[in-house]
Amino acid sequence: MPMLADHAVPSPVPPDDPDAWYAPDVRSQYEVHPGVVVTVTERDGEFAYGVRTPPLGAGDETALARVTDYFVDAQIARPRTREGTRERVAAGLGEKHRRVLARLTDCSRAARRRIEFHALCELRGLGDLTPLALDDGVEVADAAADSLVVHTSEYAPAITGLPADPPHLDRFLSERVARYTVPFRDFDVPVVVYRERVLGRDAFDTKYAVREPDRLPGDDELIAECKSRIWEANVEGRLGDAEGRAAFVADRARTFLTRRLTVRNTRAWLDATRHRVRSALAEYGLAVPPVGRRFSDDRLDDLTYYVLRDFVGDGELTVPIRDDRLEDVEANAVGERVKVVPRGRLGAAAARLPTNLSLDDEQRFVNLVTQLAARDGVELNASNPSAKVNLEPAEVDADVTIRCAVALPVISEDGPHVSIRKQAAEPLTPVDLLQQDTVSVDVVALLWMVYEHHGVVLFSGPTGVGKTTLMNAHMPFVPFDDRPISIDEGSREVRLPHETGVSLTTREHEREFKRVSMADLMTETNYLNPDVEVIAEINTEESFESFANVLNTGHGVVGTTHAENVETLVNRAIEQGVPAYLLREVDLVVFPRHVDGERYVGEIVELVGDAGDDTETVEKDGSEVHYRRILERTPDGGFDFAGADSVGFFDQLAARTDRPVEDVHEEFAQKRRYVQYLDREDVSAFDELFGLLSDLRTDETATVERLQRRAGE
Repeated sequence: MPMLADHAVPSPVPPDDPDAWYAPDVRSQYEVHPGVVVTVTERDGEFAYGVRTPPLGAGDETALARVTDYFVDAQIARPRTREGTRERVAAGLGEKHRRVLARLTDCSRAARRRIEFHALCELRGLGDLTPLALDDGVEVADAAADSLVVHTSEYAPAITGLPADPPHLDRFLSERVARYTVPFRDFDVPVVVYRERVLGRDAFDTKYAVREPDRLPGDDELIAECKSRIWEANVEGRLGDAEGRAAFVADRARTFLTRRLTVRNTRAWLDATRHRVRSALAEYGLAVPPVGRRFSDDRLDDLTYYVLRDFVGDGELTVPIRDDRLEDVEANAVGERVKVVPRGRLGAAAARLPTNLSLDDEQRFVNLVTQLAARDGVELNASNPSAKVNLEPAEVDADVTIRCAVALPVISEDGPHVSIRKQAAEPLTPVDLLQQDTVSVDVVALLWMVYEHHGVVLFSGPTGVGKTTLMNAHMPFVPFDDRPISIDEGSREVRLPHETGVSLTTREHEREFKRVSMADLMTETNYLNPDVEVIAEINTEESFESFANVLNTGHGVVGTTHAENVETLVNRAIEQGVPAYLLREVDLVVFPRHVDGERYVGEIVELVGDAGDDTETVEKDGSEVHYRRILERTPDGGFDFAGADSVGFFDQLAARTDRPVEDVHEEFAQKRRYVQYLDREDVSAFDELFGLLSDLRTDETATVERLQRRAGE
């Protein structure tokens, strides 16, 4: 039936009719879509908002009911926002939907266009709210009255003929935050992040939705049958890598689905009187003959996507895993919405966002968890119910590390669970951090000197605050001719642009002949003669022991650890066997913070040997560790730097390099000017920064002259 049947909306009438559009009570009348007219009237001092949609006759309403009944069991996703509704109406029904409509209706072209519009609104739009979504003039919707009230750009409030809380009102009021596509094989899957404006319905206001293809009635059975046939198919020869397996699955899926769709749709068309009539008329040249292939290419593509998603992807987690705008993906329980943690540039303030994805079948969830572990060589079973593995999807950059914690229901009350942690596809640089107000120029210049002169610096804080991001961003400051060595499991997350760099790991299942321990790695590292050792994730007894051993060697050390403040860091390190006197060898400890979606350096301290007027002390088991705060984040978002004269590391560096302290201070000031130049010229590419710093070290004068010429051009 026609939507928004509002008798207050005037129909087209002769110009001399008193109810014409220029009648005294009509304040505005305009078209928001072909055949959709909005009228704002004023009666008794109140505005009324009405919409006239394309009219349907009795036969058209019957045809529309037949179409909507057919799609009752279909899985069709409605738009999440007003913007999405406008775009969907502008695009119209997809080809596979139009073919169904053509098969189910027998009417003129004009009637079919009217039916298509109403079907689009009912099935793929926001129902009765669709015309309001098409009106750019509607700015606010208020559900507080007995009926829905809208505020337009010129008239407010205006009462509509809709109930106060019509279906899909939450989507109508939602605001789009971001929209983009995520590649998977040959598909670009749309993703939308949106913010709801309705209170009291969901604890989460910002959400993440994957817009996977619609599935028509019977598609689920087709997909299941296709996967079963592929699983049972004989494979001749080796499939090779992931690309070969994906090509095999895609080819078999398209062949099977093409055959099934052709048979199914041929029967449906032969049962349709209109098809037979058209065939007869075509013999006399009075109608276009029916097409030979009676299904659309987009339907074949959509079904193939689901087969590939489940066979060579990661099921419902396929798109979030491959979305480089996400940091974490979490599936916590059967039937619960999958949660994601966005990166800062996504524009979502919430720490976690619920998605429209869920794993409702426990056995399917168990299979997914088991497959994720098996792809990294780990077998999950009752005796080994959980594991930490690494994923390498073919569509993701090879340099990106995806760490995945999986577990079976043996140790999880609500079924299996999956927690995925991902690096950014492109490593951030100090310039990126400056532009995001994560650090200040002083912080970058200070870390530059510590990295270059083989100091000891730790990035400390809880999971997810950006420790590894900060550590990696400054790795180009390690001189190009130095040899950085990363050790332990966290080495996979370390970005070394140096040709001389080496990464060592203790992962058991990558060593077929014997278990490699941290002690073995330490021995190997000493033979490699490193200048800087990188120990990411210093949080186990073995890694703290390695950290203490490295401090004894005098090499430069860069690492991350889990401690929110200096007191926690000192207590944990001493409890893990690191002597207090060795902690005094740590030059700087950087404490990043993650507050309201923003990541920034909250504090930098240096550990010192002797107490002073500006130092504080941590006592543990009779030992004392003294430290000095040299930089703090201010409440207004700035950075309070104590000044170069207050940095004890500069005095130690002067003694280590046999230079006057004044020369070290001048070096800091010079590096500070370079950082300002890098920020001003937006040198934000990782490799470009590393190359520029290498040129400065090779021939600083020539490099400065080149930079000055470039700045003058």
